[in-house]
Amino acid sequence: MVLVVIGDQLLKKWIVANVPLNTAKPVIPGVFSLAHVRNDGAAWSILSGRQPFLIGITVIALVVLGYLLFHYRYSAFLTIGISLMIAGAVGNFIDRLRQGYVVDMFQLDFINFPVANVADIAMTVGVALLFIYLLFLDKGRNS
Repeated sequence: MVLVVIGDQLLKKWIVANVPLNTAKPVIPGVFSLAHVRNDGAAWSILSGRQPFLIGITVIALVVLGYLLFHYRYSAFLTIGISLMIAGAVGNFIDRLRQGYVVDMFQLDFINFPVANVADIAMTVGVALLFIYLLFLDKGRNS
Protein backbone atom coordinates (compact mmCIF):
# COMPACT_ATOMS: atom_id res chain seq x y z
CA MET A 1 0.00 0.00 0.00
CA VAL A 2 2.75 2.45 0.97
CA LEU A 3 4.79 1.61 -2.15
CA VAL A 4 1.81 2.40 -4.40
CA VAL A 5 1.32 5.81 -2.75
CA ILE A 6 5.05 6.62 -2.92
CA GLY A 7 5.27 5.48 -6.55
CA ASP A 8 2.19 7.52 -7.44
CA GLN A 9 3.55 10.68 -5.82
CA LEU A 10 7.05 10.30 -7.28
CA LEU A 11 5.74 9.73 -10.80
CA LYS A 12 3.42 12.73 -10.51
CA LYS A 13 6.38 14.86 -9.39
CA TRP A 14 8.47 13.60 -12.32
CA ILE A 15 5.67 14.33 -14.80
CA VAL A 16 5.22 17.89 -13.50
CA ALA A 17 8.98 18.50 -13.83
CA ASN A 18 9.44 16.88 -17.25
CA VAL A 19 6.24 17.10 -19.29
CA PRO A 20 4.76 20.54 -20.02
CA LEU A 21 1.18 21.03 -18.82
CA ASN A 22 -1.50 19.86 -21.28
CA THR A 23 0.99 18.09 -23.53
CA ALA A 24 1.92 14.45 -24.07
CA LYS A 25 5.16 12.67 -24.92
CA PRO A 26 4.69 9.47 -26.97
CA VAL A 27 6.15 6.35 -25.38
CA ILE A 28 4.74 3.93 -27.97
CA PRO A 29 3.59 6.16 -30.87
CA GLY A 30 -0.10 5.80 -31.62
CA VAL A 31 -0.63 3.60 -28.57
CA PHE A 32 0.56 5.15 -25.30
CA SER A 33 1.85 8.54 -24.16
CA LEU A 34 2.91 10.18 -20.93
CA ALA A 35 0.81 13.31 -20.53
CA HIS A 36 0.60 16.11 -17.98
CA VAL A 37 -3.03 16.88 -17.21
CA ARG A 38 -4.63 18.51 -14.18
CA ASN A 39 -7.95 17.02 -13.10
CA ASP A 40 -9.95 18.96 -10.52
CA GLY A 41 -12.77 16.42 -10.62
CA ALA A 42 -13.17 12.73 -9.94
CA ALA A 43 -12.92 9.91 -12.51
CA TRP A 44 -13.55 11.17 -16.06
CA SER A 45 -13.48 14.71 -14.57
CA ILE A 46 -16.99 14.36 -13.12
CA LEU A 47 -17.73 16.76 -10.27
CA SER A 48 -15.08 19.12 -11.63
CA GLY A 49 -14.38 21.99 -9.25
CA ARG A 50 -16.12 20.32 -6.28
CA GLN A 51 -12.98 19.80 -4.17
CA PRO A 52 -14.60 20.08 -0.70
CA PHE A 53 -17.18 17.45 -1.69
CA LEU A 54 -14.52 15.15 -3.19
CA ILE A 55 -12.35 15.51 -0.09
CA GLY A 56 -15.31 14.64 2.14
CA ILE A 57 -16.23 11.60 0.04
CA THR A 58 -12.60 10.45 0.13
CA VAL A 59 -12.48 10.69 3.93
CA ILE A 60 -15.68 8.64 4.20
CA ALA A 61 -14.35 6.08 1.70
CA LEU A 62 -11.07 5.75 3.61
CA VAL A 63 -12.91 5.18 6.90
CA VAL A 64 -15.13 2.50 5.32
CA LEU A 65 -12.21 0.84 3.53
CA GLY A 66 -10.10 0.93 6.71
CA TYR A 67 -12.93 -0.77 8.60
CA LEU A 68 -13.26 -3.44 5.91
CA LEU A 69 -9.51 -4.00 5.82
CA PHE A 70 -9.26 -4.68 9.55
CA HIS A 71 -12.50 -6.64 9.94
CA TYR A 72 -12.28 -8.91 6.89
CA ARG A 73 -8.72 -10.20 6.93
CA TYR A 74 -9.65 -13.81 6.18
CA SER A 75 -8.79 -13.52 2.48
CA ALA A 76 -5.45 -12.34 1.09
CA PHE A 77 -7.24 -11.65 -2.21
CA LEU A 78 -9.75 -9.36 -0.49
CA THR A 79 -7.03 -7.70 1.62
CA ILE A 80 -4.98 -6.89 -1.48
CA GLY A 81 -8.02 -5.45 -3.25
CA ILE A 82 -8.99 -3.22 -0.32
CA SER A 83 -5.36 -2.16 0.19
CA LEU A 84 -5.10 -1.09 -3.45
CA MET A 85 -8.32 0.93 -3.14
CA ILE A 86 -6.96 2.65 -0.01
CA ALA A 87 -3.61 3.37 -1.71
CA GLY A 88 -5.36 4.85 -4.74
CA ALA A 89 -7.65 7.00 -2.63
CA VAL A 90 -4.71 8.26 -0.53
CA GLY A 91 -2.59 9.03 -3.61
CA ASN A 92 -5.24 11.28 -5.14
CA PHE A 93 -6.27 12.65 -1.72
CA ILE A 94 -2.74 13.98 -1.20
CA ASP A 95 -2.95 15.86 -4.51
CA ARG A 96 -6.39 17.30 -3.76
CA LEU A 97 -5.26 18.59 -0.35
CA ARG A 98 -1.94 20.01 -1.57
CA GLN A 99 -2.90 21.38 -4.98
CA GLY A 100 -6.66 21.32 -5.40
CA TYR A 101 -6.34 18.97 -8.38
CA VAL A 102 -4.93 15.56 -9.31
CA VAL A 103 -2.10 15.08 -11.81
CA ASP A 104 -2.90 12.46 -14.47
CA MET A 105 -0.34 11.06 -16.92
CA PHE A 106 -1.21 7.74 -18.61
CA GLN A 107 -2.83 8.41 -21.97
CA LEU A 108 -4.04 5.78 -24.44
CA ASP A 109 -3.64 7.25 -27.92
CA PHE A 110 -5.65 4.68 -29.88
CA ILE A 111 -8.92 5.28 -28.02
CA ASN A 112 -10.63 8.30 -26.51
CA PHE A 113 -10.25 7.37 -22.85
CA PRO A 114 -9.60 9.58 -19.81
CA VAL A 115 -5.98 10.15 -18.80
CA ALA A 116 -5.20 8.28 -15.56
CA ASN A 117 -2.50 7.98 -12.90
CA VAL A 118 -1.04 5.28 -10.65
CA ALA A 119 -3.65 5.96 -7.95
CA ASP A 120 -6.50 5.56 -10.46
CA ILE A 121 -5.08 2.26 -11.68
CA ALA A 122 -4.63 1.00 -8.10
CA MET A 123 -8.25 1.85 -7.30
CA THR A 124 -9.50 0.20 -10.50
CA VAL A 125 -7.53 -3.00 -9.88
CA GLY A 126 -8.66 -2.99 -6.23
CA VAL A 127 -12.33 -2.67 -7.22
CA ALA A 128 -11.90 -5.43 -9.82
CA LEU A 129 -10.37 -7.74 -7.19
CA LEU A 130 -13.23 -6.95 -4.81
CA PHE A 131 -15.81 -7.83 -7.48
CA ILE A 132 -13.97 -11.04 -8.39
CA TYR A 133 -13.86 -11.98 -4.72
CA LEU A 134 -17.55 -11.24 -4.15
CA LEU A 135 -18.70 -12.98 -7.34
CA PHE A 136 -16.49 -16.06 -7.37
CA LEU A 137 -14.53 -16.58 -4.16
CA ASP A 138 -16.91 -15.70 -1.33
CA LYS A 139 -19.19 -18.72 -1.80
CA GLY A 140 -18.59 -20.31 1.62
CA ARG A 141 -19.08 -17.12 3.65
CA ASN A 142 -22.55 -16.31 2.29
CA SER A 143 -24.05 -19.77 2.87
